[in-house]
Amino acid sequence: MAYPFQLGLQDATSPIMEELLSFHDHALMIVFLISSLVLYIISLMLTTSLTHTSTMDAQEVETIWTILPAIILISIALPSLRILYMMDEINNPSVTIKTLGHQWYWSYEYTDYENLTFDSYMIPTHELSPGQLRLLEVDNRVVLPSELTIRMLISSEDVLHSWAVPSLGLKTDAIPGRLNQTTLLSTRPGLYYGQCSEICGSNHSFMPIVIEMVPLKYFEKWSSSMV
Repeated sequence: MAYPFQLGLQDATSPIMEELLSFHDHALMIVFLISSLVLYIISLMLTTSLTHTSTMDAQEVETIWTILPAIILISIALPSLRILYMMDEINNPSVTIKTLGHQWYWSYEYTDYENLTFDSYMIPTHELSPGQLRLLEVDNRVVLPSELTIRMLISSEDVLHSWAVPSLGLKTDAIPGRLNQTTLLSTRPGLYYGQCSEICGSNHSFMPIVIEMVPLKYFEKWSSSMV
C-alpha cells in the first residue's frame, strides 16, 4: 500500500502491474530525455547570439525532426498496446467473484460456491483496533487464493463506482445495468488495499476495498467455513 510522501507507484503484486511499472519507467525516461534536450536548446538560444545559416533551411534537418518524433511515438505506442491486450485476456479463471457497488459499500458473491455472499463496509474510526488503518479497513475482507487466475465481474446497483486496487494494477468501472470483467493474479500472499475511484456521492471516500490473498489450502478452509 501507499505510504506518506510517496512519489512513485505502489509495489507491484501482479504480472500486469509489473508490466505497467516497466512501461511507466520507459515512458518517463523518454519524457525526461526530450525535456532535457528542449531545455538545453532553449538555454543555448538564450546565451548565444550565433546563427547557423546553413541549418536554417536544410532538408536534412527537416527530415530528422519529422522522422524522430514518429519513432518516439511508435516506441511508446507498441508497449502500450501490448499491455492493453494482456489486461483483456481471460485465461481459464479458477475462481469467479461478482462485485456490486452500492452507496456506499461493496457486495461480493463467490459464484462458484453456494450461498457465499457478503457485504463489505468500512470500519468507523472509533471502532478500529490497534494497527488497523483509518478509512481503509473493512468488516469483511475479500479472501482469494494467491498464484491463481481470478475473474472479477463488476457492476453497480445505483450510481457509477470504480473498483480499484493499485498494487494489483486493477481499475474497472462499476456501471448500473452493465457487467464489466477483469482478471487478477497475485504472485504472493498479503493484504492489498483499494478504494472506489469514481466520485459516487457524499460518502465516495468511505468505500474501501481490502483483498486478502492466502495460499490455496487456507482459502479452501475459509470458503468451507463460510458456506
